[in-house]
Amino acid sequence: MKPPILQQQSEENVQQDQLDGAGSSREALTIDQLLAESRGGRERVPASDLEREIASGALVVDTRPADQRDRDGELPGAVVVDRNVLEWRLDPSSPHRLPAAGDPGRRIIVVCNEGYSSSLAAHTLQRLGLPRATDLIGGFQAWTALRRAD
Repeated sequence: MKPPILQQQSEENVQQDQLDGAGSSREALTIDQLLAESRGGRERVPASDLEREIASGALVVDTRPADQRDRDGELPGAVVVDRNVLEWRLDPSSPHRLPAAGDPGRRIIVVCNEGYSSSLAAHTLQRLGLPRATDLIGGFQAWTALRRAD
């Protein structure tokens, strides 16, 4: 039998683990499952609709790293936000929010290089209270391919 102090600490650890989600019966997801979950029920934007979305007032956020933007070019009309600070720049309650992100009802379109990390980011933004957050199908590469085809 554990001494009373160790028993109490053990019970407190179990309670804290339950609060933190540690030891949860929820199984880990693969990245494909996480992407499917993130994209589920969300209308993603095709590259062919991006200009129309911008004209309608959408905030387009380019999360590609600087080296990709240097190599492939800028996305006209987009605000560049590093992926590692995206949530702080767009969270309606954050003191570090961008002025352009002041309206939680505004359409936000996240753009990454190929449309994968942007799906995860848009899902996170929705969880932060931005229900119209979405992403660009195929990312910057799809937008570039469409422009080359024109």
